[in-house]
Amino acid sequence: MSSSRRGIAVAAPSEVAAEAAEQVGHAGGNAVDAALAAALVAMVNEVGIVSLSSGGFVTVQPARDAAAYTVDGWMDVPGRGLSEEQRHAARTWDVSTEYGGGVDITIGPGSVATHGSVAAFGEAHARDGRLPWREVVAPAIAVARGGFRLGSASRYYLDHVRDDIFGWDDASRTALASDLLVVPDLAESLEQIAEDPRAMHEGDLADAISRDVLARGGLLGPADLAAYRPVVRPSLTSRLGAWTLATTPPPSVGGVVVTAILRLLDGWSPDAPDAAARLVDAQRRVLGHRLDVLDHSTDLQADSSAYLRTLGGLTESGSTAHVSAVDSDGLACAVTVSSGYGSGMIAAGTGIWLDNCLGEQELNARGLHGSPPGTRLLSNMAPTVVRHDDGSTLAIGSPGADRITTAITQVLARYVAGVGLQDAVGHPRVHVHRAGRADEVVRQETEPTMYFGGVGAALVRADGRLLAAADPRREGAVRIVPA
Repeated sequence: MSSSRRGIAVAAPSEVAAEAAEQVGHAGGNAVDAALAAALVAMVNEVGIVSLSSGGFVTVQPARDAAAYTVDGWMDVPGRGLSEEQRHAARTWDVSTEYGGGVDITIGPGSVATHGSVAAFGEAHARDGRLPWREVVAPAIAVARGGFRLGSASRYYLDHVRDDIFGWDDASRTALASDLLVVPDLAESLEQIAEDPRAMHEGDLADAISRDVLARGGLLGPADLAAYRPVVRPSLTSRLGAWTLATTPPPSVGGVVVTAILRLLDGWSPDAPDAAARLVDAQRRVLGHRLDVLDHSTDLQADSSAYLRTLGGLTESGSTAHVSAVDSDGLACAVTVSSGYGSGMIAAGTGIWLDNCLGEQELNARGLHGSPPGTRLLSNMAPTVVRHDDGSTLAIGSPGADRITTAITQVLARYVAGVGLQDAVGHPRVHVHRAGRADEVVRQETEPTMYFGGVGAALVRADGRLLAAADPRREGAVRIVPA
């Protein structure tokens, strides 16, 4: 590896995460190193939003003249080796919250799915990272060891669900009782991850997680963790004016929705008299197709491809956190990760809050046990990289459950139409919320609120200039590390 340093621009969920990206940038890391370091810190300090027990996607546009790819580290259904009767006996319960306008959530040990984001980070780092893996994890270890305060997104979420979701488990309740959180065993777990990105799938850490989940009536066993593999796929690509857009392919539905909405907005102008109406119409059409077809598909790859072909111009190739990074070599990396709403429990002896992705009712249309073990779950996430014909490269993405796709598309549509990047990110948004064909609500943003997402974008221009934009709806932060 070369010892020369390149410039880096990053948009991260918090100042602490952005500082991690800056640290690895000054150490000689590239955009992949910076994005992964920031995301790992978010897994420590964005409690309730994301944790090490998470799934995610990493989309990378290599600096060299190569096609973009996506590392799928999303959640699998656990329960290998268990009978159907045992699976249906998993310990779960439902809670109703006012979060997000009212959400019903399934939590408990039986809601924990098979995580994959850290393994996916290891895969992306092996392909295009520059620093040693241990140096990428080091900032997260430091934050876990030194303690941290909750950010605005965590505080907002926990204000709604602290007792209902995170209060039933003694370790979880105790950890959240302090203003400065130092979670026992978390730094030690990260030390194991720094030695091996598959530590959460094989070895002592994986054993501790599965042993506690099974002891409390869950499904996640050692066979589920050992069998898990991140999958590297060509990104789903399309043209958007002079830009080539690359995003998450199936089985993530998020990239399909982003691509479809942007195709319907081809030629859109924010100054046109029908600008707002076209935004709503594009969302209504695409989200309606998703509700009717894609969410229930048994072959999402085929059904998505058939749908996108009808729109033309394509090349086949809950709670969330997002990081975007680019560097002066033209490398771009977009990372989105989620732990669902959280199962409420910390795995004993690990300090790791566990996910509840089996219990995300809006993403599990077949029900808690409707898919066999090993099935990859549905996801809204759509970390995206976009390259202009002149070589300019943008990384973009957002948290926000079903608002992920509508937030990304509105920012991209405005930016491609000539609006400045920060202005495009900060502009008021509209979202068509659909719980059913007869249950549609068009929500128009009147003041910035985290309901409408938290877009982070980083851009390297053709001349090497760097720019990043964070969303005012959340405590996002940006850093520019000069070459």
